[in-house]
Formats: sequence, C-alpha cells, structure tokens
Amino acid sequence: MTDQARLAVLTTGPVMEDVVERQLAGRFDLVPLEALSEANAGAVCAIATRGKVRVDEALMARLPNLRIVGNFGVGYDTVDAVAAARRGVIVTNTPDVLNEEVADLTLGLLLATVRQIPQADRFLRDGKWLKAAYPLGPTLRGRTVGIVGMGRIGKAIARRLEAFSVPVVYHGRRPQPDVALTYYASLLDMARDVSVLVVIVPGGAQTRHLVDAAVLAALGPDGILINVARGTVVDEAALLRALEARTILAAGLDVFADEPNVPEAFFALDNAVLLPHVGSSTHHTRTAMGQLVVDNILAVMDGKAPLTPVAETPWPKA
Repeated sequence: MTDQARLAVLTTGPVMEDVVERQLAGRFDLVPLEALSEANAGAVCAIATRGKVRVDEALMARLPNLRIVGNFGVGYDTVDAVAAARRGVIVTNTPDVLNEEVADLTLGLLLATVRQIPQADRFLRDGKWLKAAYPLGPTLRGRTVGIVGMGRIGKAIARRLEAFSVPVVYHGRRPQPDVALTYYASLLDMARDVSVLVVIVPGGAQTRHLVDAAVLAALGPDGILINVARGTVVDEAALLRALEARTILAAGLDVFADEPNVPEAFFALDNAVLLPHVGSSTHHTRTAMGQLVVDNILAVMDGKAPLTPVAETPWPKA
C-alpha cells in the first residue's frame, strides 16, 4: 500500500462537491477520471462514482491499491460489482436514505400522468380556458396498480397507494414474506390484470427490456406505465410505438435509456409526462446520499465495516 499521505480518491464526475468532495479532500487527493495516469494510479484507494461512467474491470485493473467503490445512488448497474468482488474490492451504494423521496416523486408522477396535470397547466397558459373547459380525463379511481419490483422503494410506494385506496399487486423475482399483497410470478400475467404498471427494479443486463412490447400490449389501451427505475428496463422504442398508436393510454417517465439524450419523438406526445431523472433530487436527500458515500469510504479506509455494501461484496468478506 502507498503511504497514507499520498492516498487518493478517483472521481468519475461531479459527486456532491459541497458534501462528498469537500469532506474527502481533507484527507485524500482527489483525482478526476480524466487526470488518471500511471503516475497517480497507485495512490488511488477509492472511487467515488455517480453512475454515469462505467466502473469496469479495465478501470479497476489500473488501480492496484483500490479498496472501495462508493456509488452515489441505490442503482449500481454501471459498476461491475462481480469484478470488484474478484479483486477484493468493496462496492457500496446509498439505500434507504432516498426511499421516501423517490416514493413521493413516484406518486406525484403517477398523479400528474393520470390526471394530466402538465397538460392542463399548458392548456391554461395557452389561453385555451378562455374558449372552452379542459376536456374530461382519466382517473385513478377503479384502477389496480402493479408494482414491478417490491424492494425498499417499492414498499414505500405501496404504502402511499394504500392511503389513496388503490389496490396494489406486485411482481418480482420471488414473493416477499413480509408483504401482504398479491404476488405475480409472471409480469405478463400481472400486466393483463392491472391498469397501471409502476417500474422500480434495478437496471442491468438481467432487467434490460423487462417491459417489452408484449408487456405493453398486455397492459392495454387503458394502461398507464410509470418508470422510476432505469430507462433500460423498458424497451423505449416499443413504448414510443405504443404511445403513438395509443395501444396504451399514457406514460410517466423519470428515466430514459440514454440520459440525458431523450428521443425527440417523446416531446410531441400529449400522453406522456417527462421528468429529467429527479427522483431523489432534493437538497435533503442528495446530502444524505453524499454523506453515506463519504461514511462508507472513510469506514473502509479506517479498517472498519462498510455501512452499506452491495450483495456482490458482502461484509465480512465471503
């Protein structure tokens, strides 16, 4: 290991400068990814990443003294955690601290989509209310919501929907013993039986295009899709076709496949509500997420247990 005075943290992009970078700079040199070189690679003991740049085996192989990858966010599909495990590198993420914020946003996005709130706002601003009343629109009443992924955030969403008197069912890899809701082993079967799908599963190869043309067809012409997971979980081209042909009613999207590049075809749709990936975007929650990144890195570098290791790199090490 290199001398403590020369230890460095590699940053793959801006990571809460006023929280993460300020605290880490008091103890480590901060090395932006574009400044990584043979001269400073040996000093890097940690990576702080926000998920926009892939932390793969090739990058880790350049860092012989790497001990931890601190991921800013719950989803860590841009970090090769399996490769990290092989190298004895801990990967951490930021669960729990953003559950309520994302669940709040999900309900807001669902209401905005089903009650056409942005569309009604534009109707008023364009002066159309002076000529006619806003047309009657769809409702949340009489709908059943199917949640795709019943993890921490999925459960928080379900609790909120219960307060709205909306029946909830769910699909996931397995039934949850502590969830007293109807479980569907088949996403296709659930899509046939509900009129709203809320997607909140991790990204990555296993969930890529999980919601495909067949699922959208099963959801049907009264169906609404809400995606607050990862854009890759939904077949974006199939979704565009379904919205344009109105083989589903509407979609509310906080995430896209190639952010921040959103297909322009979405902009012309009057049955889509689009947000720029703001599920956890509040000062309160982003500060808590940043602090957890810092706390994880400092714990590992002090020889202590990481606070939130991911499943692939458990603690104590397997």
